[in-house]
Amino acid sequence: MTRSVYVTGIDRSDGRQVVELGVMELLTRQVDRVGVFRPLVHDGPDRMFELLRARYRLTQDPATVYGMDYEEASSLQAERGTDELVSVLVDRFHRVARDYDVVLVLGTDFAATQLPDELAINARLANEFGASVIPIVGGRKQTAAAVLAETRNAFRAYAGLGCDVLAMVANRVAREDRDEIAERLADRLPVPCYVLPDEPALSAPTVSQIAHALGAKVLLGDDAGMSRDALDFVFGGAMLPNFLAALTPGCLVVTPGDRADLVVGALAAHNAGTPPIAGVLLTLNEVPSKEILTLAARLAPGTPVLSVAGTSFPTAEQLFSLEGRMTAATPRKAETALGLFERYADTAGLAGRVSAPSGDRVTPMMFEHKLLERARADKRRVVLPEGTEERVLHAAEVLLRRDVCDLTLLGPEDQIRKKAADLGIDLGDSQLIDPATSELRDSFAEKYAALRAHKGVTVELAYDVVTDVNYFGTLMVQEGLADGMVSGSVHSTAATIRPAFEIIKTRPDSSIVSSVFFMCLADKVLVYGDCAVNPDPDAEQLADIAVQSAATAAQFGVEPRIAMLSYSTGTSGSGADVEKVRTATELARSRRPDLKIEGPIQYDAAVDAAVAATKLPGSEVAGQASVLIFPDLNTGNNTYKAVQRSAGAIAVGPVLQGLRKPVNDLSRGALVPDIVTTVAITAIQAQQPTETERASAQ
Repeated sequence: MTRSVYVTGIDRSDGRQVVELGVMELLTRQVDRVGVFRPLVHDGPDRMFELLRARYRLTQDPATVYGMDYEEASSLQAERGTDELVSVLVDRFHRVARDYDVVLVLGTDFAATQLPDELAINARLANEFGASVIPIVGGRKQTAAAVLAETRNAFRAYAGLGCDVLAMVANRVAREDRDEIAERLADRLPVPCYVLPDEPALSAPTVSQIAHALGAKVLLGDDAGMSRDALDFVFGGAMLPNFLAALTPGCLVVTPGDRADLVVGALAAHNAGTPPIAGVLLTLNEVPSKEILTLAARLAPGTPVLSVAGTSFPTAEQLFSLEGRMTAATPRKAETALGLFERYADTAGLAGRVSAPSGDRVTPMMFEHKLLERARADKRRVVLPEGTEERVLHAAEVLLRRDVCDLTLLGPEDQIRKKAADLGIDLGDSQLIDPATSELRDSFAEKYAALRAHKGVTVELAYDVVTDVNYFGTLMVQEGLADGMVSGSVHSTAATIRPAFEIIKTRPDSSIVSSVFFMCLADKVLVYGDCAVNPDPDAEQLADIAVQSAATAAQFGVEPRIAMLSYSTGTSGSGADVEKVRTATELARSRRPDLKIEGPIQYDAAVDAAVAATKLPGSEVAGQASVLIFPDLNTGNNTYKAVQRSAGAIAVGPVLQGLRKPVNDLSRGALVPDIVTTVAITAIQAQQPTETERASAQ
């Protein structure tokens, strides 16, 4: 069983950070405690560890991460030999390994290290650590034949030195060669070989990185603008019409500071989205007038305008030597890297080969990872009615970069594109629809009028109703043009789910629509229902909520052990409220005799084994309940918020259940990760066969 994975290379500039990040993602999906160890380190901050620490909320003491610096290693090797160097590093590795389930080892970087035969040192360390190895070959600016030869040679080198090679990675290869290289390597190596194409956004510096490297003065621009990737450089010298024709998406415009016409023209083009640019860099230490800068700020709010003292030629030399790096301050690059790794590497197969020890613990991060993985495995289309909302656009970018699902965004297309351009967001192949001008408006009006004719809704009235983004999105789901919908970041719960009640309606086996929250505690996930929809369900409805919640729990990997909560446990109490729960328990058992259900039961007896042993000894549920059903909305809503705030739990939801097709509501305070998770849940719900699909399969 592999307890550590050693990611290494054969030379510089192999882009291994993509693989290191991807492997860390795999490990954190399987276990709670993942350590990091870098045997040798350069002076200065370790950008990769800082990124891993920020992204995966590592609590490891940074002092334990590093074996020693290269200067110390070189001196030790020269004075006392390689065996002594390796011995010291092995001892320091084991100080980390004893505290973690698995350790990710970041190999040496082959950059001015003054170590002879660096590949052999990495192989020796991997063997001494008991680590399996993932060697990386850099393929940038290499022919397909060269990449093939280097990859085979690298495998032979590490395998010949006794390493357990998990997989080979050929990284940063030319996109046009990727498929050929992958096909030819597939039958020439005894281990999997993953071939990753070069991704310009990963090597592109951000505007912030450019400003830092050039010592530029920031005249205009906000944090979102400064985080944009500069995918290209366009140097302004021509007249405006020719200059505008040369602009490319994501380019940084470099022009003398006295060319106000080019500055205004570039920002006007950005405002129109033709094309969106990264920003403007002014040379010669010339700054436009206050009036021009004011106009620039209004034309493209947030778009960076920088100023440097040098002329265009030396500035160009500096720009072309810059290469973007993933850091804790560039989370969008991390999402791009993970999306690339997950698209071209067989992550499921690699996870199986890693065989990290797993237990019963399920951390919030592990739960979130599994959601994204399941959504990606069978991609669905989710419609986001709030297409102009900043948080929704940021979430859309994450979902697209991670290849989680296909997206449709609703709203005026020009407004969506402008907002995305201002935020530096690439919406890729996302579908953008304006309900007011869509060709679907007429047919949707007719369908909605037919559905609501019993309420007096005419086609004329429906023609206006369907321009509401939530109604339009719900109709898209109903008509199979999208598989699910997520809304609510700027709409009320009623505005989000009322169209679903009217159009999609409940499943035949459900009497009501209800909801659950996934409560991600430090070491497990509990399911709370109903905390968002039904104020005071009767016994019949409460039984329905229990059965629905059990099905939802099972769908998302939580074994359902259902506790029907009350202020009384077993037969110790009486009263209308207790009787409602007792009746609901009996009804739920009669409907699903296969489920483990206990009730009435108090919360402490449901989740605490010691209390359960006293109050309900021998119960299959007491002390280990995973699905907790509250008797009313007042109790449920307050409890989930109390646990969320007091116990530091992450509350994922509300997740609606009982509808024929998935529609989910967001809190108006939802953060970007909340939106990403809810969309992933919706996509997974959509993977379940519909009533029509089930009938046709029979």
